[in-house]
Amino acid sequence: MEILQKIKKSGLLFDGAMGTMLIEKGLDSDKVSEHCNLHQQEIVKEVHQAYLNAGAEILTTNTFGGSRLKLAKAGLADKTEEININAAKIAREIAKDNILVAGDIGPSGYMLQPLGVKEPEEISDNYAEQAEALINGGADVILIETMFDLNEILAALKGVKSVTDVPVFTTMTFEKKPQGFVTVMGNQVEESLKKLLDLGADIVGANCSIGSQEMVELAKEIRRVIDTPIMVQPNAGMPETEGDQIIYPEDADVFSDNMASIKNFGVEVIGGCCGTAPQYIEKIKNKI
Repeated sequence: MEILQKIKKSGLLFDGAMGTMLIEKGLDSDKVSEHCNLHQQEIVKEVHQAYLNAGAEILTTNTFGGSRLKLAKAGLADKTEEININAAKIAREIAKDNILVAGDIGPSGYMLQPLGVKEPEEISDNYAEQAEALINGGADVILIETMFDLNEILAALKGVKSVTDVPVFTTMTFEKKPQGFVTVMGNQVEESLKKLLDLGADIVGANCSIGSQEMVELAKEIRRVIDTPIMVQPNAGMPETEGDQIIYPEDADVFSDNMASIKNFGVEVIGGCCGTAPQYIEKIKNKI
């Protein structure tokens, strides 16, 4: 595919965080961010435009919690299709034909059986519906991100692949433990990412949970065991509390230095997660 060929040749720079940017721009404090896709579309457009101006080569839709199962917790299940189609259209309006749009899919908030209550088939259907709406709205790729349960992300990937043949990017959250990098469910890096590739993921990697310095180490580990294109999107450090605010300690210079290093040792797709903003992406762009 053309997108994958571009990635292999020159890489791809994603945007950064969405939620914190929306809050700064006036997201109602009692609403989930996906609510903006229905009633505050202009502030979503402003965030996308800021990342475009910063040099991002792909915009991520405002749909991290946009699956039916997740939206149900906010009383928005009946708006699932509309929220996702709108989100993709909003991003496409800013991206035009100049850069790409990634349809964003995050965790459902449920555990699969036998530890939880959901069957894999229900999880797959949940994400198939979301992916189909994102593609109908104009997304070029699907990004399944911030997954900590291998069983859920495999079910999600199966659902997405059942409704579209666009490239699918998949990232999981790993933390460093005495036994190495693992998810909170104990899923290990090599086994997890290779299973995703076997099921048809086009890009695999890691995001969230750790800052850019620790991501340098994790990215090297992923690059060592995976010989296909990979992606990483760390946080701007580990969150800290100041009064009633959560802050991320890594500034744009530190973050971009680490991301440039990650890019230099062979990670094709990079970007930012929690705590990052357009200035972080601009700094990365300038350094790579």
